[in-house]
Amino acid sequence: MPLSLTPKVRLAYIDWMRGLACVLMFQTHCYDSWLGGTARQSRFFMYSQLGGTFPAPLFLFLAGISFALVTEKLRQKNLAPSQIARTTIRRGAEIFGFGLLFRLQEYVIAWGCAPKSDLLRVDILNSIGVSMMLMGIVCWIVLSWCGAAAGHSLQLSAKPVDQGLPPVLRQHWTLAPIFTSAFAALSISLLTPLFWTVWRPRFLPWPIESYINGVHNLGAPQAWLFPIFPWAAFAFAGLAVGFFLQSSIAQARQSAIFFSLGGFGVILIEFSRWLDAQPHQLYPVYDYWHTSPDFFLIRVGMLLLILTGSYAWCRWGFGQLGFSPLIVLGQASLVVYWVHIEFVYGRFSILPKRAQGISRASMGLLTITLAMLALAYWRTRTKGKLMPEWLRARRAYQRSSVPSTVKGFSFLL
Repeated sequence: MPLSLTPKVRLAYIDWMRGLACVLMFQTHCYDSWLGGTARQSRFFMYSQLGGTFPAPLFLFLAGISFALVTEKLRQKNLAPSQIARTTIRRGAEIFGFGLLFRLQEYVIAWGCAPKSDLLRVDILNSIGVSMMLMGIVCWIVLSWCGAAAGHSLQLSAKPVDQGLPPVLRQHWTLAPIFTSAFAALSISLLTPLFWTVWRPRFLPWPIESYINGVHNLGAPQAWLFPIFPWAAFAFAGLAVGFFLQSSIAQARQSAIFFSLGGFGVILIEFSRWLDAQPHQLYPVYDYWHTSPDFFLIRVGMLLLILTGSYAWCRWGFGQLGFSPLIVLGQASLVVYWVHIEFVYGRFSILPKRAQGISRASMGLLTITLAMLALAYWRTRTKGKLMPEWLRARRAYQRSSVPSTVKGFSFLL
């Protein structure tokens, strides 16, 4: 009989991975902002920026996994698809609103130095928020279709999804969300090169087109932005993995399933390399590092390997032994993202930009990391205590529909 894990043990790996994404984000931003001169031309800088290709996919991938877990738990509480959609889409809208508020804050702080177009820049919070709303819509459609196909109203008991249900309903409910999410991820990835080149929706105003291909107001897609194509694909990939982890097979053989996901990640990496080596390419413009589905596949493969390693570390290693800095950072990822940007890229940067050597920039990185860890520790210990009473009551009401097993990782972000 497989060991029964407590929710805290089962879900700690999500916070740990999110904390890892924060650390990778810190090093990427610090070295990018502060290194200058020959240090900026060094191999060290190149590898630091290569590591920077992981934080955004990790945040989106984990948002997808968390979204699936929340959706599954809400579904087990007898909520209709429309109720689940309202809860999850509303949270996505909140994150999107945070993204707009963050852009406004940056513009005000940099008053006189930043163009007004920065207010409409598609950043990572905007991308996460939009991706969550899209996932909510897709889940709404799929869950409604599953109920109609099975002849049920989706008002089910609180039993696990595939226990005690009719075979037809069990089959639809287990497979449909997984395959739909995976299909959405693959479709977004495959369409990205076209929406960045020959299928650009030039008829749209640039603030709207920018959410499709990151064109901003510069006349061409920008690789440093986070449009739906390709970034939402990572969220849907995480959504597929999250639903798979909730299946009866995964619950019964959890450890084996996680290692199987790692093995599948290796297969994706090798398949991506094979595709990239082919002499003929499908697209008129092939940009491996920015729009290529091959690069998407290799990054998803790496994400699955990180997922397996994080699960193993949190279950059998020292991931939860005593104080875990990464788990603490992961539990306050939104706050540390919001704050660190201003002290690295903004007007209050703790070091002069583009003027540091590797050693001094590394000391700055250590300072930022420790400061953000202290902030995250304070945030997790005081969360909710500093809110006004009306806001605390509203939050309590919103979270009353979210099961305790998913409250430990900040409900999707």
